[in-house]
Amino acid sequence: MAADQRQPARLKIGGCQRSVTPERTDQRMSPIMAADTADAAGGRTVARYRAIAADLAARIRDGHYAPGEALPAQRALSTAYGVTLMTLRQALRELSAEGLIVQQPGKGTFVAPLHAAYQLGSLRSFGDDLREQGHEVRTIVISRAQRRVPSRVAARLRVREAETGLRLERVRAFAGRRAIHQISWVREPHADRLRDVDFTTTSLYAALADLGVVVARAAETIRPEVLNADVARYLDEDEGAPVLVSDRITYAPDGTALVADRATMLGSMMQITADRAATGLSLHWKAV
Repeated sequence: MAADQRQPARLKIGGCQRSVTPERTDQRMSPIMAADTADAAGGRTVARYRAIAADLAARIRDGHYAPGEALPAQRALSTAYGVTLMTLRQALRELSAEGLIVQQPGKGTFVAPLHAAYQLGSLRSFGDDLREQGHEVRTIVISRAQRRVPSRVAARLRVREAETGLRLERVRAFAGRRAIHQISWVREPHADRLRDVDFTTTSLYAALADLGVVVARAAETIRPEVLNADVARYLDEDEGAPVLVSDRITYAPDGTALVADRATMLGSMMQITADRAATGLSLHWKAV
């Protein structure tokens, strides 16, 4: 991430862009350094890394650095603030702990993407929930085919292993990243009736509704895992990154299992929040 020492770095400091040449670090005092000196003179010591973290956090929240945007290189930032790389990295660790930035080894430091919520308490698709929050969501269909239902899925759908169903594999992209990988299995007789649906523009729930299929409820479990190689190739994250895995079974009013879903969501893009009240609990997905 280190910037070329002969190249001036353009940083957003004080609401505007400023060119800083690394060789001139010792010839100037950054606003953070000046503030620290004033604090020390007044008998109050402020850790420089905390002051830098607060300054960068303010600029992120004010929009000087947009969600998903790369921050300047660490060496350029340390020069602009007049501190060592060690001090600058302490500040970045503070921002990472607050969820304001994401550090990707070998790539750089990026402002965390905006959060988006998926309400677990309602029966809607991932795409519909994200669009309701103002996100532009793109659905990519990786594959769709009538296949024999594997034993794990057959047990969840309560069908015989010899039966066939629709296997639908999709990726959801938003905030500039492919963030959700989803495999859905639909049992017969509905599977065959969905063969001509354009799932890039139509959600699975909407397609079932168009067929007159009534969805009554769903049971969902979520657990933390690490991204495996098979799914990593479809998402904008490296193998081994933290993910949330959702397994959901959707049921008809008579208790018949209709759809078995498994969704893998980037941990850096999604989180779960809860609204607690005396009469109940409402859970939501949040996309980071």
